[in-house]
Amino acid sequence: MVWTAVHSAPGESRLAVAFGERHPSEVPHLTWTFEAANSPRMQRLFFVLGAVLLALVSTTDARAEQAGMKVGVVDVQRAVMQTEDGLRATATLKKLFDSRQQELNRKQADLQKQKEDIDKQARAISKDAYTKRMEDLQKQLMELQAVFVDYNKELEKKQKELTDPVFEKIVGIVKRIATTEGFDLVVDKATVAYVRTDLDITDKCITLYNSGGSASPTPAPAPSGAPAPSAGH
Repeated sequence: MVWTAVHSAPGESRLAVAFGERHPSEVPHLTWTFEAANSPRMQRLFFVLGAVLLALVSTTDARAEQAGMKVGVVDVQRAVMQTEDGLRATATLKKLFDSRQQELNRKQADLQKQKEDIDKQARAISKDAYTKRMEDLQKQLMELQAVFVDYNKELEKKQKELTDPVFEKIVGIVKRIATTEGFDLVVDKATVAYVRTDLDITDKCITLYNSGGSASPTPAPAPSGAPAPSAGH
């Protein structure tokens, strides 16, 4: 989930320039867009996280390469966001997002009303009075920009607070599956063009996470040449 500014004034699309060369008759409308986890920015984020995960769970060495590696894949993005905690995090962030958007809408409506009042009185007041009121409006617009930035930081901080623990636990589950099922390497699904479904451990990660991570995957077969355990031992 990420939040971006949209500026409605013709020819301008960035909040950063909304208060620069803005025509006096324009009152910018600031909105957020609540992007789903499959947005390009989030995909880049999970690509980076997936690279970290790959580095954490990779156990390949020269002997493994000679013997033939067992490679698995995990959809890091889906594994994090479709756990019960991930779904709750999304709902919590959406609720906070909606609350902050309503506050922005109220502030913007007030500024728009002030601008309309100034326009109506423009011919009845002096040039100095008009300039003073417009400067005051400009100041309030700048303050609103600062509020927007603060809200963005608040939401990003909350997102990190809610999703980082989920990712860390998913990494631990992937490492456990890789060890017990004999995977030499687990890569992020976003980095490969094709994978057999039986090598995809995403659903297993989500299930283990939701069950508390206590379930034990099937142990990997003993290395060739190793004695099989005797019955009752």
